[in-house]
Amino acid sequence: MSVSICPCGSGSLLDACCGHYHGGVAAPDAQTLMRSRYSAYVLGLVDYLVATTLPAQQPGLDREAIGQWSAQSTWLGLEVLAAEVFGGQPEHAFVSFTARWHDNAGEHCHRERSSFVQNGARWYFIDPTVKLAAGRNDACPCASGQKFKKCCAAYISQ
Repeated sequence: MSVSICPCGSGSLLDACCGHYHGGVAAPDAQTLMRSRYSAYVLGLVDYLVATTLPAQQPGLDREAIGQWSAQSTWLGLEVLAAEVFGGQPEHAFVSFTARWHDNAGEHCHRERSSFVQNGARWYFIDPTVKLAAGRNDACPCASGQKFKKCCAAYISQ
């Protein structure tokens, strides 16, 4: 068993931090999910990245591109800037962060305000790069049973 510090920047050991989420435990909140996703990029855990994306978007993900980006980058750090949690059923959240990495093109810094939705006991990342085919009056892709306009529409930039 390898002992290592978690890549998410918590300062905790991987096994006591993001490692158990990678192993199947549901992240308790959107910020924890976002941190565990960053760690998954560092560790090349493509299956975890796909599984923690909104299920309706998973078929639109490019697994090969995710794996290549993960493997060809040297991950330099994560800084969580803010986490905003909104009530309601289902619960939604925004997590703002900055991620840094280095690749063949140089050093990069990406700042993002990511959207998340809770479905049952699990939080999911709403990927802005994967279009959702949902009209305002269609059932919400998060499977809440509500209309899209009353649920996730306000949290998705399409």
